[in-house]
Amino acid sequence: MNREVTLPLIVDNGGTLQVAAADVSKLLRAVGGRWVRLVEDGRDDLDEDTVATLTIELAKLADRIDVACIAHSSDRP
Repeated sequence: MNREVTLPLIVDNGGTLQVAAADVSKLLRAVGGRWVRLVEDGRDDLDEDTVATLTIELAKLADRIDVACIAHSSDRP
């Protein structure tokens, strides 16, 4: 069964605004991928080691979001 899990990211006086967790993890991976492509294309204003470190950290965060969603989904009846 495919269930979409949403995480509240912004709460305001009018209610809760929610974004699908899968969209957030996809965005984090896309940002890291874009940085890597910029380095590969020779952007000399980007430090390759810094980009690699940040990309890894974004992927780790995306993985944690995915794992939390999987755990949340498997806790449901």
